[in-house]
Amino acid sequence: MISLNRRAFLSATATAAVASTLPLSVRAAAPVTRAKGSQLRVGLAAYSLRQSLQAKPGTAGAMDLLGFIDYAASVGVDAVELTSYFFPETFDRAYLNEVKRRCHLNGLDICGGAIRNNYTLPDEDPELQKWLTHTDTWLGHYATLGAPVVRVFSGVPPKGMTEEQGIANGIKNLEKALVMAEKHGVILGLENHDYLTRIDRMMPILEAIDSPWFGVNLDSGNVDDADVYSQLQKIVPYAVNVQLKVETGPSKQKVPTDVPRFVRMLKDAGYRGYVVLEYEAAPDPYVAIPKHLAELRAAIQQR
Repeated sequence: MISLNRRAFLSATATAAVASTLPLSVRAAAPVTRAKGSQLRVGLAAYSLRQSLQAKPGTAGAMDLLGFIDYAASVGVDAVELTSYFFPETFDRAYLNEVKRRCHLNGLDICGGAIRNNYTLPDEDPELQKWLTHTDTWLGHYATLGAPVVRVFSGVPPKGMTEEQGIANGIKNLEKALVMAEKHGVILGLENHDYLTRIDRMMPILEAIDSPWFGVNLDSGNVDDADVYSQLQKIVPYAVNVQLKVETGPSKQKVPTDVPRFVRMLKDAGYRGYVVLEYEAAPDPYVAIPKHLAELRAAIQQR
């Protein structure tokens, strides 16, 4: 069962300041429990080749999802993260079966998936049910593919809504989505994205939701603070998937990610799982991706 710790209280106010005053003994969430020691593997997110995947079929450089899988195999990663945006507009079970078959024959795991959503909406907003239905549908697709975790957003509170109410709505609607996640056997990874790039806005959610099907999709690039690594340190214990971006920091002050430092932080926290390169920088991805994968592998191999 999925429960919320002191649900009524957190529905009224879910600010980081309030959550930080709660005694540790009454906080519901706890860091992920896993075997001792760190074990890291390398993945590649489909979003890294978004220009090719979004190009009109038949045009120069256009690629479909099966082509991405073949490309990922050519650069030697262990797994692929398949974003919902790049699936065909309509598809059937046979297509999902082919995606799974292509990955297996290429020696690739499907380490996760990603959807677009907004859970900050109030109950009376008709868009909310659309997002929840969308979540349920895609959790079913990813379960068919065997993806263990799906990235979700909290979303951005609509105009006129307070930050506190947006966080409270996010908690309540994540609870609904987690019922679906448990049904499909897929973990929800809440990403530090949108207004949750301020990590202190994320903490009340992590401290409120108690479900074995919930954790953090930690994105190294989405941190609205110059002290990136101290902020990421707060959410590493909750990580169920990790995405590596090659740049990080506030949106107007991006700096290159210190990959060895980032990987050491994951190891020190005992993270076991995939580190997925999600390439978003300007240089040609076909030139840059192999270089950044080599840097990531070298960091993982360091003692």
